[in-house]
Amino acid sequence: MAVVAIAAGLVFGLSACGGEEKPQQDKPASTKSSSTAGGSGGNTQPQSQEPATVLAVLKGQEGLELSVESAKRDGGGFITVSGKLRNVADATAVIPPQVNGNETEVIKHGSSLGGATLVDSVGKKRYYVLRDTDGRPLTTTGLDSLAAGAWTSVFMQFPAPPPTTTEVSLQLPTFDPATIKLS
Repeated sequence: MAVVAIAAGLVFGLSACGGEEKPQQDKPASTKSSSTAGGSGGNTQPQSQEPATVLAVLKGQEGLELSVESAKRDGGGFITVSGKLRNVADATAVIPPQVNGNETEVIKHGSSLGGATLVDSVGKKRYYVLRDTDGRPLTTTGLDSLAAGAWTSVFMQFPAPPPTTTEVSLQLPTFDPATIKLS
């Protein structure tokens, strides 16, 4: 019995460690859904679901846009910023390498959003993307390009500012900064 429970736990644990979501292609407005479930290649949430709230849109080069849908404080003392990276242009957009940041430890782990920062202008502090013990940024990785009209879900984790800080500026190299409210 214990062997079955351990095996089931391993299967669940391995399935939860799946890879990055594949970029999604926007569907026509009549069938488009606001979110995805997994990286199955299509929008799979029911159409009756409420559209995602957009806290801010950061505009980048070549038609790239980062729509921030949430900025939530977690119990572990960090903030997870989530949203969608979209290509609203008519041609494939290459993700600029500057979004990786310029820290050697982050760059050696491949393309990511490791160059993102949160700026608390009231507290006069800048917060960088967290890293794991091997130096990998705690953010979406493996981004290289997006086809015309495609999007992919993204996330970034940062140390949390003090609880009294309710707004920060999200900055990502080559994108215009935007102010977001923390929840």
